[in-house]
Amino acid sequence: MATIFRKTEKGLAEIETRAHRLPPRLRAALIMVDGKRSSDELRTLISSQADETLAALVAQGYIDKLAEVAAPVPKPAAPSGIPSRPGASSLPPDTTRGPEFTLLKRQLVREFNDLTGPTGEVLAIRLEKAVDRQALATLLPAAGEFIASVRGAGKASEFRQRFADQLEFA
Repeated sequence: MATIFRKTEKGLAEIETRAHRLPPRLRAALIMVDGKRSSDELRTLISSQADETLAALVAQGYIDKLAEVAAPVPKPAAPSGIPSRPGASSLPPDTTRGPEFTLLKRQLVREFNDLTGPTGEVLAIRLEKAVDRQALATLLPAAGEFIASVRGAGKASEFRQRFADQLEFA
């Protein structure tokens, strides 16, 4: 069984005010907790020591358990007949929502967080709230500009190109 976590009042206050000065690793994990992702999904998003990070957030009162859910059934492999080119998505063009979109958004937000750290949290939250490919594509230029200001034009260009290719059907 997997656990769904949600932010507590203390966790929400920390996101808004940074009053408790969480270390960046804990803060980044706290940002990813949304009351929808299971502990299994959070483990894939949290770069290292996921179980310890979640346990620390629970122990310190920033998150709590919302529900227990059954582990997801593995999905069959995607058909191999989908044409692809380097850097392009192998997702079907008509997939604007659903599990494929959720995976794409998760990858984009994770890479954005990796590149910007806590300084990009406001934009990371906006990226997480995108409901479809069009909304995510609209935020991509701002994400690229932010990355350029933090990590340089080269990293920003790589980020924009990688995700623009995947959002081209938006």
